[in-house]
This record gives sequence, C-alpha cells and structure tokens, in this order.
Amino acid sequence: MRALVLNCTLKPSPAVSNTEALARVVAGEMEKRGVEVEWVRAVDRNILPGVSTDMGAGDQWPEIHAQLLRAEILVIATPTWLGHPSSVAQRVLERMDAMLSETDDDGRPVAYNRVAGVVNTGNEDGAHHVISEISGGLVDIGYTVPGQSWTYWHLGPGAGPDYVDDERGHEWSDRTGRAMAANLVTVAEALRAHPMGPPPD
Repeated sequence: MRALVLNCTLKPSPAVSNTEALARVVAGEMEKRGVEVEWVRAVDRNILPGVSTDMGAGDQWPEIHAQLLRAEILVIATPTWLGHPSSVAQRVLERMDAMLSETDDDGRPVAYNRVAGVVNTGNEDGAHHVISEISGGLVDIGYTVPGQSWTYWHLGPGAGPDYVDDERGHEWSDRTGRAMAANLVTVAEALRAHPMGPPPD
C-alpha cells in the first residue's frame, strides 16, 4: 500500500517545515503498518494555476497527479495562515478538481477507493476550520475521509511559537496523528477488500 504526503508549507526546501515535522509522525505510524510513503513539498514544484490535469509547458502537476493515482492514501499537510489553509494547499485542491471528471477502467471516479486526511500546524488558531475546508474538498473529489483522520498543533489563540520550537502540545498532537494513521490504513484496507463500484446511472 502506498501513501502520498503533500506538504503545502510556504517554505521552499531546505527550510525547516513545522508542518512536515508533524506529518512525519503520521507517516512513521503508517510505515510501521507496512505503508510505503512518498513526499512532495508542493512549493518546490512548478504547479501552474488552473483546474486541468496538465496546464502545458513547464507544469509539474502531471507528475504529482501520477503519484496521487499510485497512492491509496493521501495526506494533505498545511499550515494555517490568517485562519485558512495555505495558498499552496488551495492551489493543490484546485488542480485536483480535474479528478472529478476522470474515471478508471471500470468507470469509477479516480479518487474512489482512496482515503485522505489532513495535518495542520500554525502559531494561530483555526485548525478545525482548515481541516473542514480541505476535508470537504477531498470528499467532493471522491476521496473517503475516515473518522478522526486529522491531527493538528497550535497554541492559539493568537500568535505564538512553532511546533519545532515548543514541546507543549506535542503529546496530544502526536498521539492523535498516530490514531489518524491507523484509521487511514484500516479504511484503505477495507476499501481494497470491498471497493466501491461505479456510480449508478
């Protein structure tokens, strides 16, 4: 089984990403359960604006799209900025919009029988809003979002330190992240054994 973590930090590599640090807790638990995890830091790629799978010359989204189709599990990891997902996360969802019209050989939407969850960090509050926005978009695209398939960390309300700079709250966020991983893998395994069919006519 494969998982893809799309890190939507605004920081290009090799800058330290708080969001990646928490996402690695989730990935580590999935790996313990036999899942192969791939990583993409979206800001490092040339993802052109648009709602098509391929926007033409220079667009690197088609490579990520191929990774999405190889993975049974997707984790979108994003910081909170001004109470919302990062602009990079929004662009990722906009590009994923094309998947609404893509089907597999059996006529199923390509996101069917795939699961997804959300990791969120920030030095302000708003995590539940961010998780809801991203989860809602993923459900629209066709992903299955299991119960408690998210984790977050912040010390809100108000601005404060970052995840990698402050140990407070790590125990809860990490424990919740491990539960998230377990739920994602369990539901992915169930869908593999009993896949959803194509939508009825």
